[in-house]
Amino acid sequence: MRLLHTSDWHVGRSLHGTDLLAEQEAVLSGLADVVRAERVDVVLVAGDVYDRAVPSADATGVLDRVLSRLRAAGATVVLTPGNHDSARRLGFASGLLAVSGVHVRASTPALDEPVLLVDEHGEVAVYGLPFLEPEVARHQLGVDVGRSHQAVLSAAMERVRSDLYFRPGARSVVLAHAFVGGGEPSDSERDIAVGGVDLVGPSVFDGVDYVALGHLHRPQTLTPRLRYSGSPMAYSFGEAGQQKSVWLVDLDAGGLADVRAVGLPVPRELSVLTGELGELLADPSYTAVEDHFVSGRLTDGVRPADPMRRLQARFPHCVHLEWAGTGSVTDGLSYTDRMRGRSDLEVAGEFVRHVRGVGASPSEQELLGRALTVLDRDEAAR
Repeated sequence: MRLLHTSDWHVGRSLHGTDLLAEQEAVLSGLADVVRAERVDVVLVAGDVYDRAVPSADATGVLDRVLSRLRAAGATVVLTPGNHDSARRLGFASGLLAVSGVHVRASTPALDEPVLLVDEHGEVAVYGLPFLEPEVARHQLGVDVGRSHQAVLSAAMERVRSDLYFRPGARSVVLAHAFVGGGEPSDSERDIAVGGVDLVGPSVFDGVDYVALGHLHRPQTLTPRLRYSGSPMAYSFGEAGQQKSVWLVDLDAGGLADVRAVGLPVPRELSVLTGELGELLADPSYTAVEDHFVSGRLTDGVRPADPMRRLQARFPHCVHLEWAGTGSVTDGLSYTDRMRGRSDLEVAGEFVRHVRGVGASPSEQELLGRALTVLDRDEAAR
C-alpha cells in the first residue's frame, strides 16, 4: 500500500494580509497529479487543515474542490484536525464523508477506532489522533493524567496499541499533530502551549509502523518511521527558499518498506530584499524576483517617503516592509521615558525625528510651534 503523507494545509491563511487561496488551491490540487503519477492509495493530512477554527466560505470551497480531486484521482483520504482547526466543525458529516472515501477522524473518544484498509498483504489500520488539548483531552479519554501533551498523547497511544493487540498481523499508521522532541520549528507555526509542556518524546509513538506528524512546517525526519511532511507552501518569509515536499510511504507485508520525498511546485516564490530604496528600485539583478512575494528591508539612513507604493510599482506582490536604517535605532529607552520632561514642541520634534530618521528643520520647527500655539489657545477657550 502506498500512502501520501501531508499536513498543515492551513487553507485560508494569508501572508501579511494578502490572500493565498488561489496559490493554495493550485498546490493542493496538484496533489491529485502526484496520486495519479505515483499510484497513491491513501492521502494522509495530519492536522491544521484550515488556518482558523471558523473558516471562510471561500476556504471551505477550496477544501471541497481539493478533496473531490483527490477522490477522483483514486485515493482514499484520511485527515485529522490540528490546533488551528475546530474538531467539531471539521468533523461535521464525517459519517457521510466516510461513505465517499474521505475519513475525518475528529473524535477524541474514538481515536482508537481505525480506518481499516486492505491490500494484498492484509489489513492496514490507520489511526487519526485529533489535536489533543491536554485539559480537555484527559477528560474525554477518561484518564487521570498530567496536564501536558506528553501525558495525553501517551494515554492516546496506549489505547491505539491496545486496539492493535486484537488485530494480529495488521500494519499500523498513526496521524498526530504535536511538537515532537528533535523537530526543528519554523517561524510560521502557532505555539501549541507555553513553556515547553508541548514537547512530546518520540518514544510515545513506539509500536506502530509509521507516524505521520503535523505541526512543524519544515519537512524533516526524526526516525525512519517518524516524520514531519511540513506545510505544502511557505507561510512566512522565514521559510523563503525552503523546498516544500510530501512523503511517499510504502508498506509491504512486513510493515514500513520505503519512504521518499516528492517535491511540490511553488506557485509564487518568496524573497527578502535588503538595501536602500533607490537600489531596490533600480538594480537590474532584482528583475528575476519582480513577480515574487517580496519583503523589503530598507537600510536608508532617512525613512523614505511612501516606500511601499514605490516598491509595489516594481514588485507588485510586495506585502511586507520594514525600515532598518540607522535612524530607526533608539537608545533602548521606551518612547515615554525619552519624552519625559520635554515640552510639547520638543515632543513633536522628536516624533518627526523618530518617524523620518532626521529631526525637523528650522522652518518645520516654526510651523510646529505655531500649530501648538493655536491648539493651546483653542484648549484654553473651551
